[in-house]
Amino acid sequence: MKAKEIQDLIDFISKSGLNEVNIETSDFKISVTRDSEKGIIAAAPAIMQAPITPTVLPQAASNPAQVSVNTTPTSTPPVAESSSLVEIKSPMIGTFYRKANPESKNFVEVGSTVKKGQTVCIVEAMKLFNEIESEVSGKIVKVLVDDSSPIEYDQPLFLVDPS
Repeated sequence: MKAKEIQDLIDFISKSGLNEVNIETSDFKISVTRDSEKGIIAAAPAIMQAPITPTVLPQAASNPAQVSVNTTPTSTPPVAESSSLVEIKSPMIGTFYRKANPESKNFVEVGSTVKKGQTVCIVEAMKLFNEIESEVSGKIVKVLVDDSSPIEYDQPLFLVDPS
């Protein structure tokens, strides 16, 4: 892996909100972990079967590389504005979509009334599109994730006012 590819991977992880990524091929193994409290991404030593070339992180053979990055998440889950609001959370890791296809309308908007069991979004995981249904009836108060964003398990997606 070239230094530019590793930097692109680190940039992607810092923007995606993922905390850890492990990549292993026949040529190398790399583990990238974000320490969210310190805003540091550490790349563990790469295990190389081939000789290390100058285009691969030279530090990787001797010690973990630490790269400071701007880890301001694109969409931070806010603290519930009121204790009466209910979060609709992601049941899986994947990519969040607000509509079934690019030509469709969003499943729900802020202010939409939803019923228990109504589809509110789609999460793509391993090339499978999974409809996510509301677990509560109420009014959508806030959409917490941008369309086409990577999401994690149990990440809040919507705030719903059940009253």
